[in-house]
Amino acid sequence: MRRASLAQLPCPIARTLDLVGEWWTLLIVRDALFGARRFDEFKTTGIAENVLTARLKRLVDAGILERRQYQIRPNRFEYVLTDKGRALAPVVAALRYWGAEWTTGEDQSPRLMHTACGHDAAVGFACADCGRTVAMQEIQIAPARGAAAEADRPRRPSGPPTSSGLRRR
Repeated sequence: MRRASLAQLPCPIARTLDLVGEWWTLLIVRDALFGARRFDEFKTTGIAENVLTARLKRLVDAGILERRQYQIRPNRFEYVLTDKGRALAPVVAALRYWGAEWTTGEDQSPRLMHTACGHDAAVGFACADCGRTVAMQEIQIAPARGAAAEADRPRRPSGPPTSSGLRRR
């Protein structure tokens, strides 16, 4: 069954899901982040070979993975994350931490550890300008950049935070 493309929607979340929103695709990216490079290493998740082949091709075409030859006779290739692919690490980490908190079952996934102190790395929000950690209660939904000038004028939050903890302007 062919799904509709989200690539033309005016939302970066939708466009991202168009590239990596299928579960096998994110599991391939996860495995690449954890060191998998070869076809057989990616197969360990249980993905069918034809599906793996198609997903690897899509990730290469999207510039998330680079296909590199590592052997001649027979020709063999490995798949290496590009900068664009490595930039998905926080997305995969956020999914891991959400799943550890909100799903049930055993967790055999690798820990994401801060090498300087040996503790688990956290996933969260930081201000894009000052770098300060931002609590969910400090975040509000703002109009998209480039919206009408009226919408860009700063206003005080109206009302209490929503159930998500975000305030609407």
